[in-house]
Amino acid sequence: AIMATRTLSSERDRKMTILLTPFMSCSAKLPIYGMITAAFFPRHAGLVMIGMYVLGILVMIGSGLLLKSTVYKGKPVPFVMELPAYRLPSARSVLLHMWQKAKDFLRKAFTIIFVASIVIWVLQSFSWSLQYVEDSAQSILASIGGVAPLFKPLGFGDWRAATAILTGFSAKESVVSTLSVLTGAASDGQLSVILQSMLSPAGALSFLTFTILYMPCVAAFAASKREMGSWKGAIGNALYQTGAAYVVALVVYFVARMVL
Repeated sequence: AIMATRTLSSERDRKMTILLTPFMSCSAKLPIYGMITAAFFPRHAGLVMIGMYVLGILVMIGSGLLLKSTVYKGKPVPFVMELPAYRLPSARSVLLHMWQKAKDFLRKAFTIIFVASIVIWVLQSFSWSLQYVEDSAQSILASIGGVAPLFKPLGFGDWRAATAILTGFSAKESVVSTLSVLTGAASDGQLSVILQSMLSPAGALSFLTFTILYMPCVAAFAASKREMGSWKGAIGNALYQTGAAYVVALVVYFVARMVL
């Protein structure tokens, strides 16, 4: 989607679109939705997931209105695109599309996610002196998760949750695998029980909100840098997205504490 912005003739619109696109939920975030809703909102899983999609849309619209009157001032250029006639796809096209999507996921699962899980296990199992540790709280990963106090106002100050946020920069699917490794959960049910001891329902909603809005994965960041043409623009986008995620998650946490 970020790469497709190069078809926009207006430089202003193109940069705004690059910035706002990651607020829309991608398929990589679906495992996070599944993990949190199964643990905290099993009876309202569909409603929570739809709510997260709507929240992303509202944040995108609000950010667009804010940016067009501040950073990206100017008159929009009319956008005209000719759409082809809609037709029902053939069974062959549907199956081919399904195969391509499945193949892409398997390739990612056995490369990025698999390697990330191995790295997380190593960091969780050894200290800075490369000594094996029985308690993961004394590991390299725990010290990296020392940023956890920054997330305490959002309701998820546990170092394991903070570490999952950090590994999510590599790929959003890594959030789930990181929590599975750090908690030592042997099954989805066990992971749900451990998550319930780590987070309150309000904190879970806040965690979910932050993960869908903060800076996208490395691949999206690289695409943003390539299309923006500078590191400054890409880093500025990432900082704005993460800042917006923090503010919105903070609001969601306080509202959820009053409601739940």
